[in-house]
Amino acid sequence: MYNIEEYFEPETLAEALVILTENPEAKLIAGGTDLLVNMQHHPIKKERFLSIRKLKELQKIETHDDGTLSFGALVTLTQLFDDPFIKQNIPALSEAAMSMGGPQIRNIATLGGNICNGATSADSASTLFVLDAKLKIQSSKGERVVPIREFYAGPGKVKLNQGEILTEIYIYPEDYEGFGGHYIKFAMRKAMDIATLGVSAACRIKEGRFDEVRIGLGVAGPTPLRCLEAEGYAQGKSPSKDTLLEIGKRAVRSTQARTSWRASKEYREHLVEELTQRALNVAIQRAGGVYHV
Repeated sequence: MYNIEEYFEPETLAEALVILTENPEAKLIAGGTDLLVNMQHHPIKKERFLSIRKLKELQKIETHDDGTLSFGALVTLTQLFDDPFIKQNIPALSEAAMSMGGPQIRNIATLGGNICNGATSADSASTLFVLDAKLKIQSSKGERVVPIREFYAGPGKVKLNQGEILTEIYIYPEDYEGFGGHYIKFAMRKAMDIATLGVSAACRIKEGRFDEVRIGLGVAGPTPLRCLEAEGYAQGKSPSKDTLLEIGKRAVRSTQARTSWRASKEYREHLVEELTQRALNVAIQRAGGVYHV
């Protein structure tokens, strides 16, 4: 039995912001696939909930004239996976969406919720880090846009202030056009499991060499992260076996892996080194490059 004192269900963003201003202690709920489970396992006092599920303005995927993609925070994982433009142009994001839960979960869980949960294991996060996604956050006082890499504050914590709602996620054309990408989720089971490690890689090839490489990791530290040392090393290199081996080794240096009941620190570091190479190998092919053995 959920201990809910009051439940608000506005139909517009403007209405939701007014309610949130008048009830600053209210907790936001969208799909509820994480929050309601947490309530069952961690009994809490009577709560007020503000459901944003009916806000149709936050349920759209749009491609703007300049190529910028915008995702409403309430876009479901099923919408994300089914979108033909995403499958064609950002397959890693489609793969990340498909890897989360089963069909019932994907039909109701939202992209915004996956981000705001603050979990390092969130499957969308490592790919959104690679895409340098920007987050539009609104309140009754105005709005701000922040890079996703500045949004995570620690394990299960994000920089969403009282009275604020994440409304949109932006991906700009310079962060996906010309890139090939791939996402790998490693888990103990093939379905309905939390990632032991998530790896997203993207690259752009020019004249047979890496023009740019981006590597994002989940569950390799307290928050999702980018492997900046490995990315810098790859710049201008040919995509050879030796180059990928070195990229994998340098990716490990960016991690803050720890031992948990799911895996040891050493095993996670091994996965980082190996899966970074595998993800990047697919990304090279999708970018129109050739992997040189």
